[in-house]
Amino acid sequence: MATPLPMLRPTPVLKGKDYREVLIRELEAGKIPISLGKKCPVQCEFCYELDHSYRETLEPPKTSQEDWEFILDYINKKPTNPMQFWCLGGNEYMEWTDLFLHPKAMEWVEDFLKYTDKNITFFTVGFVHVPKIHQLAAQYPGRINFELSVITLSDYRQKLMPHAPAVKHLMKVLDGPAVSAANFYAFDLHTMSKDAVAISGINQKCVLWMGCLTPVRGLKEDTATLMRQGRKFLPEEAQRIYDAGLPNMATIHTEAYITAFLNRKRIVSLFDSLELD
Repeated sequence: MATPLPMLRPTPVLKGKDYREVLIRELEAGKIPISLGKKCPVQCEFCYELDHSYRETLEPPKTSQEDWEFILDYINKKPTNPMQFWCLGGNEYMEWTDLFLHPKAMEWVEDFLKYTDKNITFFTVGFVHVPKIHQLAAQYPGRINFELSVITLSDYRQKLMPHAPAVKHLMKVLDGPAVSAANFYAFDLHTMSKDAVAISGINQKCVLWMGCLTPVRGLKEDTATLMRQGRKFLPEEAQRIYDAGLPNMATIHTEAYITAFLNRKRIVSLFDSLELD
């Protein structure tokens, strides 16, 4: 009779620690650990962070100006690697949230660019100030890697991300030098392919990062079904994009990186259950 496998639990390292310890751990991992001090209010239906029990988290309080000065000073003491991009937001020990909902996020991004000689990368569903974000990209060329999470411009957008910015605002974010890459996905016929044409029509320089979303534990069943449906239509959608001959650099993935991680974990568990030497 097979022995039941124990559930893998993260080794607790933060118990009894001050939140500054969390900030330091994130900083040592190359993160800029700003916090909203609460769960992400965007609550996208497909978010992989809805269940983050696979790792230990300790969310610091809402980042204050004093916290920010501590963070900036810590980063400035680190040697500069011109190939490194510091990632806005902690996701080693903090929950992943859209940090541009912090009222001082844009100001602090400008501080980072002004008072350090380092590069920055960030992800958002579009909560950036226009035209400020384009002004910063023009003022500090090559130092910003802005990954815009478009997800979809189709009618599915309202279902999947009802609290995200409107498509009209996304078009303004895309219309300028700020966005390095836009990620969006297949859900049905003429979803990803139509989005690619629309985005390329506004911005011919950003990378089109495409594919299909993969359901993980904790998602609603109808959301998971829609994500699986996208996988079925991915080949046709990819062919349409190829035929469109868009000038943008494009990449299409059949699975998200999180899926590869979860699959690897599943494979390791299977080998453990076989008790192989």
